[in-house]
Amino acid sequence: MPHYPRHLSSFDYQGCHRYFPTFCTFERNSYFQEATSVEIALEQILRAGTQHGFAILAHCFMPDHLHLLVEGDRENADLKVFLKSAKQYSGFYFKQKTRKNLWQRYGHERTLRESEDTRSFIKYMIENPIRAGLVKSPIEYSFWGSAIYSKEELIEYAYSAPEPAKAGPYDRATQYTS
Repeated sequence: MPHYPRHLSSFDYQGCHRYFPTFCTFERNSYFQEATSVEIALEQILRAGTQHGFAILAHCFMPDHLHLLVEGDRENADLKVFLKSAKQYSGFYFKQKTRKNLWQRYGHERTLRESEDTRSFIKYMIENPIRAGLVKSPIEYSFWGSAIYSKEELIEYAYSAPEPAKAGPYDRATQYTS
């Protein structure tokens, strides 16, 4: 029987925590080169966020994967339920339009501890299309943004002085099944 990655058993993934999940497209296909595909997926991810109490602080759709920075905005926000719904909803509507599977079964998420500065994760997403050679400036790339902030606000925040560190219990990278 194959070994599948699991969530951390010592953490319940519920409440007002921040996470940095990454989803890869099925067989790493470059589905997110077209605005229509990005719009289908983003609409459903935002829907899942609203339903399950997660703010989409930032997102970056690369051709074959997606990075999110999300934060639970209520005590009963459950990351596992949100991720499952986000992938199910977006995968369903993508398949309705294209007749293709959108996501790989597994993904990866990092639970940010309280002391970690959110801006480094936003900066990573903003610079990802540049590192991949897709654009020379982040503002040229259409497929990143936020449900809350403008691109200009994200750029300003990402390149501003770091927040003071806070003590926090979580610093783990995990994988999940859905």
